[in-house]
Amino acid sequence: MIVVKDVYKRYKSEHGPGKWVLQGLSFTIPSQTSVGLIGSNGAGKSTLLRLIGGIDQPSRGSVKRKCRVSWPLGFGGGLQGSLSGRQNTKFICRIHGHEDEIKERMKFIQDFAEIGEAFEEPVKTYSSGMRARLTFAISLAFKFDVYLSDELTSVGDAVFRKKAQQAFKDLAQTSGLIMVSHDANVLKEFCKVGIWLNNGQAHWFDKIDDALNSYHQSYTK
Repeated sequence: MIVVKDVYKRYKSEHGPGKWVLQGLSFTIPSQTSVGLIGSNGAGKSTLLRLIGGIDQPSRGSVKRKCRVSWPLGFGGGLQGSLSGRQNTKFICRIHGHEDEIKERMKFIQDFAEIGEAFEEPVKTYSSGMRARLTFAISLAFKFDVYLSDELTSVGDAVFRKKAQQAFKDLAQTSGLIMVSHDANVLKEFCKVGIWLNNGQAHWFDKIDDALNSYHQSYTK
């Protein structure tokens, strides 16, 4: 279960505090629930995802995670640029307490990421797509109660996208999923519940189709 309580978020700039991206968000995401975050560019979808994942902190309010939540799949902020993909993978395995299974998990990550010889090169030399592949594979190597995804199903070529989508389907059988995507078909495929972000507010819908309809209707008024 994830409890978002009266969350506000804004970012400071050289000109002082910016406008509120999120204002007074309160909702609870039950266990094993697949949620699609919907909204226009700049509505705060990725911001909310980072807050839920603990990558960022609210300006006010709180986010309580009563379960194990992944980092946003494809988020490369946790990788050390001067280390290779292999070295980063080994380090992450150790801090997650899986030192006895490093070889097994390393093989899975290397095979799934499909970045070839780059696995032995410093991560700072990777393209954004390669970093996303690696962090996605690393995320899949560990068991979380809730997985976070920000437009990740668009990463890579058609073969990799198909593999990533199948991985999402497998995860949805036993875990929760919170997804950001501008592709309505992707959201309908993977999510049952929708949260529409509009003017800093969050609107909860028990059905993803209802959330998408409200989002689209807002542009026709």
